[in-house]
Amino acid sequence: MEQGNARRVLAVVVAALFAGMLAYKLLHAGHLEQTAVFYVGVPAVIALTVVLTARTRSATGTIMAVLTVGLALAGPLLGEGIVCLVFAAPLFYLVGLAIGLFADWVGRGRKGVNAVAVPLLVLVALEGAGDTSVIARESVAVASVPATGDVARALAATPSFRPYDSALLRVGFPRPLSVTGTGTRVGDTRVITFTPRVSLGIGARPEPRSMTLRVSASGPGRVVFDVAADTTWTRWVELRSAAFTWDRGVVTVRLAYRRTFDPSWYFGPIQQAAMTEAAAYLARTFG
Repeated sequence: MEQGNARRVLAVVVAALFAGMLAYKLLHAGHLEQTAVFYVGVPAVIALTVVLTARTRSATGTIMAVLTVGLALAGPLLGEGIVCLVFAAPLFYLVGLAIGLFADWVGRGRKGVNAVAVPLLVLVALEGAGDTSVIARESVAVASVPATGDVARALAATPSFRPYDSALLRVGFPRPLSVTGTGTRVGDTRVITFTPRVSLGIGARPEPRSMTLRVSASGPGRVVFDVAADTTWTRWVELRSAAFTWDRGVVTVRLAYRRTFDPSWYFGPIQQAAMTEAAAYLARTFG
């Protein structure tokens, strides 16, 4: 009897992971990999597959175990990077936990499954395909620090980047390595080379990353760089511009960006925090 249960559980795990991978491939093919449909839908598919097929004492425990295995395999099999997995995992677990606890509470009959699926579909429909968003996509991150040097001269010269001092940025965000280009006149450009992207995929090779900036405005106490090209942050946010202002011994950096990930209630605060830390890093570098 125990051997039969073990086989059924194994079959459930395989079925749930297959359903999740199929959902991943379909949504990725439809260019929905940055939407709530993806980040809520994939763990929901896995969790509901467990609820519909498992005959275990706790649907919640089985769902958590299957999600853990799925996340562990996502890197080598699907080629995801560390940052994506680190930030996606809590949301996956949250969705799975919500479905599992509710399923265990109402029972795993058909009526209970429908009670879980209906509010889930409503949640997924709030943000997903299209350009709808609960929180505005266009955002600004601002950071100010005391200026201890000549900011104008530092911005015009080739900077020397130091390692991140932010725990959030050290999670795995790309770090600037070198810069070509000088000057702060309108039209002057910078090409910044970042650490290469290394996914967890089997046989994956490092992918070079860089960002091209162009001075769009310049004046006393103010320089604005527009992002002309970006292969660095583009998978995370669409960075628009970086504005540097300084006055009375304080330098302020404003990063204008467009949030690209949904659901906004989850990724919005994370991206805002990361961009604010990046603004503070730039302020300290040039201030």
